[in-house]
Amino acid sequence: MADTPSNEPRLAPVAPSSRPVSEALLNDKWDRAISSAVIRGSLGLSFGVVFSVLLFKRRRWPALVGLGFGLGRAYEEADVAFKNGPTRSGTNGMRLVRS
Repeated sequence: MADTPSNEPRLAPVAPSSRPVSEALLNDKWDRAISSAVIRGSLGLSFGVVFSVLLFKRRRWPALVGLGFGLGRAYEEADVAFKNGPTRSGTNGMRLVRS
């Protein structure tokens, strides 16, 4: 039965919609910024909790300071990445300074 021609029209395959390169780069930068904020913020909070338990008699402020340092570092890296060109250059969003 598969050899007999059918009168039904064949549908052409739909090409996947591709995003512009600039949008893909912007999405890549946002993904890096958000993941960096989550990772660095949690690492800063973890170090703050450890120092709070070991040195500061379980106060809250060392954990908050650690969280602030982590989020601040993530913000700084994201700011540099958004101000510079594409992140696919291999520099991982770091600014290169030539002397």
